[in-house]
Amino acid sequence: MKPTSRTVRIAVTASPIAADRPHHPHPHHPDTYEVLDRAEIAEVLALWPQDEPHDDFACMCHGGGGVSLYESGGERIRSATPTGPLRPLFDPLDPAGLPARHRDRWAAAAPAGLRAYAADLARGTVPAPPSGVPAAVVFGWLGAVREEPRDAAWLLADRAPVRLLAGRPTEELAWAVRETDRTGLEGAVRFFASEEFTTRHPKRRRVPDTARDLLLRHARSHRPGDLPVLERRLLRAPEDRIRRS
Repeated sequence: MKPTSRTVRIAVTASPIAADRPHHPHPHHPDTYEVLDRAEIAEVLALWPQDEPHDDFACMCHGGGGVSLYESGGERIRSATPTGPLRPLFDPLDPAGLPARHRDRWAAAAPAGLRAYAADLARGTVPAPPSGVPAAVVFGWLGAVREEPRDAAWLLADRAPVRLLAGRPTEELAWAVRETDRTGLEGAVRFFASEEFTTRHPKRRRVPDTARDLLLRHARSHRPGDLPVLERRLLRAPEDRIRRS
């Protein structure tokens, strides 16, 4: 059995870009990402360089970026720079490459009213926000994002919903918290704990008690790391303040 046949995960680190070029040729290409799809792993292994040293590690020159293969126990099997036939497979701009496939899969899985918007973002453009999509739907879109493991679309998946939510008034967002489901609450907690919300002026951080309680309850049960931020930054709306007797 070839050592590479034990591969169950591929970790990709972006190569450094020259100073006179953009940091990334695609605006939403992450510095690191993973490949877990079995068919994609098999495709990489079929193109893996055959003249690498027969030991457990093939060095990547000058500390640059590269591709590393891992077995199920987490041990690294091989590493190499994506040159020759491997290079197009990891090219962020190649429509047939792995990053483009990951972005396309993400766009295809977007809610119906957001697929065209997601497809434009996947191509690297900056489309106008779609109209008529409820904030509760966008919360669900964000909540469905898996924070680990991360494929080549995770950065896009995280930024796109937040971009749509950031410009909406707090009153609309708070009402959407009451209308969304459990997945949407996951996204809502992530958004309300993010800088896009917590850096708002205090008057724009006032949330009615019902929405505030839903967010705090979900964070307490499912995202305890976000709870301190929410408790500090979610201010009560004026009509929900405790009145003195």
